[in-house]
Amino acid sequence: MSNLRDLLGKHVGGGAAPGAVGLVARGDRVEVAAVGSADVGGTVPMARDSIFRIASMTKPVTAAAAMVLVEEGRIALDEPVRQWLPELAAPMVVRTPASPVDDVVPAERVITVADLLTFRAGYGFPPDFSLPAVRLLLSELKQGAPRPREVAAPDAWMAALSGIPLLHQPGEAWLYNTCSDILGVLIARVSDRSLPEFLTERLFEPLGMADTGFAVPPAGADRFTSLYRAAPEGDGLQLADAPDGQWSGVPAFASGAGGLVSTVDDWYAFARMLLAEGHAGKSGRRLLSAESVRLMTTDHLTRAQREGGALFLEGQGWGYGGSVDVEAIEPWNVPGRYGWVGGSGTTGHLTPATGTVAILLTQLEMTGPTPPAPMREFWKYAAGAGAGAGA
Repeated sequence: MSNLRDLLGKHVGGGAAPGAVGLVARGDRVEVAAVGSADVGGTVPMARDSIFRIASMTKPVTAAAAMVLVEEGRIALDEPVRQWLPELAAPMVVRTPASPVDDVVPAERVITVADLLTFRAGYGFPPDFSLPAVRLLLSELKQGAPRPREVAAPDAWMAALSGIPLLHQPGEAWLYNTCSDILGVLIARVSDRSLPEFLTERLFEPLGMADTGFAVPPAGADRFTSLYRAAPEGDGLQLADAPDGQWSGVPAFASGAGGLVSTVDDWYAFARMLLAEGHAGKSGRRLLSAESVRLMTTDHLTRAQREGGALFLEGQGWGYGGSVDVEAIEPWNVPGRYGWVGGSGTTGHLTPATGTVAILLTQLEMTGPTPPAPMREFWKYAAGAGAGAGA
């Protein structure tokens, strides 16, 4: 494709996403394109400042917030979380991943802050979602596609979590998703602030991320996209969430795993901060140390753990809250490339070696953990084209 607009336009309309906003930046050169519409009716044109549910693109943000507390000395990476999360003081583990949830043994060691950041606490999704302990995560904790208004408040959620055994011993395996939600509760309890308040004060306001939060304020409602999923019979799209739906008010449980809404420029501001080793934009204010950013964007997994998470990671590694490329399997894989995808049809990555940021926001839910073809084409474009001059 000759430019980003052509690429995105190819995948908009019909049975595909109604619209999309993409950004590819290398240094000061930024290419942005907004195509299609915010709804299937075509009544609201997509715009650069359209607001999307970014789903699991929330995870790197939550990890960065945790590192703020680490730098302040309020928590330590190797510290047990039981002081703030007493519900996890003495976890039990199923004897084997396929065991019934009442066939358990004690955890061999405590869960630490680093276990949550690296998704190795023992809670989360393996490739097999049918395992008894995993089914409880889905049914009791409402894990899966974010539905903010259906999730219990943090204390009740943690109480329910305490009754679910770990799938693996702490530190043993990489498991997807749940650790970011636990991390969000930890941040709130350590800071004595709600997660929305802490993220706003320590990240969003300093970075100028005015359109990022756990709900869309009335003033931004006209820029909020509708969310769609493929119709079960394979004919067109069906509405999954309207602008006045799940994100119309701050939920009882602010999901650190997937609860944020944002815009392409807001997440770009977050990515630029990481590329700048923790400095915030034009102000130059330091939000994180270079060492914290290095830890976030470094793979912490063993090869066996990467292989165990291959359904999600596709051969790559995991830092804090996001994937880290370790092998050049595809044209877009560059060692050190960091970021993640959202099940609502979104993706954001930054590549320290090249100074590149690539963000794609759509409003069509993914049908599973495997990124769809349009997302892969976007990554290939970003890797090869760098950034043009358009905006």
